Amino acid sequence: MEAEQKGKYFPTEKLLEWYEKNKRDLPWRNTKNAYHIWLSEVILQQTRVKQGLPYYQKFVQNYPQIENLANAQESEVLRLWQGLGYYSRARNMHKTAQEIVEKLAGKMPDNYKDLLKLKGIGKYTAAAIASFGFDEQVAVLDGNVYRVLSRFFGIETDIASPKAEKEFREIAQNILPKNEKSNQFNQAMMEFGALQCTPQSPDCLFCPLESQCKALEKGKVNELPIKSKKIKIKERFFNYFIFEHQNKIALKVRNKKDIWEGLYDFYLVEHHEILQKKQLESIDLIQNYVNDIQSISKIYTHILTHQKIFISFFHINIDQKEILTQKNYQFFEKNEIENLPKPILLANYYKEFIK
Repeated sequence: MEAEQKGKYFPTEKLLEWYEKNKRDLPWRNTKNAYHIWLSEVILQQTRVKQGLPYYQKFVQNYPQIENLANAQESEVLRLWQGLGYYSRARNMHKTAQEIVEKLAGKMPDNYKDLLKLKGIGKYTAAAIASFGFDEQVAVLDGNVYRVLSRFFGIETDIASPKAEKEFREIAQNILPKNEKSNQFNQAMMEFGALQCTPQSPDCLFCPLESQCKALEKGKVNELPIKSKKIKIKERFFNYFIFEHQNKIALKVRNKKDIWEGLYDFYLVEHHEILQKKQLESIDLIQNYVNDIQSISKIYTHILTHQKIFISFFHINIDQKEILTQKNYQFFEKNEIENLPKPILLANYYKEFIK
């Protein structure tokens, strides 16, 4: 059946046929468990399926019911999330699970409108849960769907502009089948954008929608969707000091509103550059241990969405630990550190050079 939108048509059946032949067999597509679907949607935000799949499996295994997640310690959740990045997703997911258990007796709302009332669930996630978990006829709009719609209909609205979300949501809702196929159609649109109508060099020659694609007709496939908003990258320089006392290492939880909140890291001096050994003589606390530095690592680079972080590690053995415990640092046995949630670069460095 063809779906109409403002006098235009979308080849729904062609898309569904493509989906049946090409869809990936993913565990969250084989369940109506709204909690598991929610887990998958949070994990896959800003994450490729290949990377996110083992995390989904770990979370389902460790927290099979929403009550298990709600009752877990935040540090346990962050440790399980380690390496996936965007740690605020894990913290928000944990808090939302607690809200659902405390206020809704552990039952996920069964419709888009009520799902949106939950503090940690936005429009995309609410639509995905409502559609995939409860078969509600609500369009799911993610980056893949934006791209498919923009190219197929030749829409040149900047998707970063304030009006884009409303315009694309209206189109997506209008072409959504008003029957039992709406769930499958949403899945198909997302999968089509991920596998066929890809951001770079899509295979238009073998695209089932190529005869009706406005972007292909106008030679604008590589130009659409338009997204003029550019991300500003901030450079930061982290100088980590690994203080060791009687075979224990000092770490502290990052509590301020910044990257890696809730994770453990070593004593940190953030500066406008990576420090050289001679510069340490002017750094508070560190100046007392300049002659005790045993080794200085090479400079590592860690790239986040909005930040590029340059990191170096300095190893120092100390006789007295009070100067650090007074600053709320704790000293951990090396085998204890393995179970603490840490930024992935620090976790990898620990495995290679400390453990």
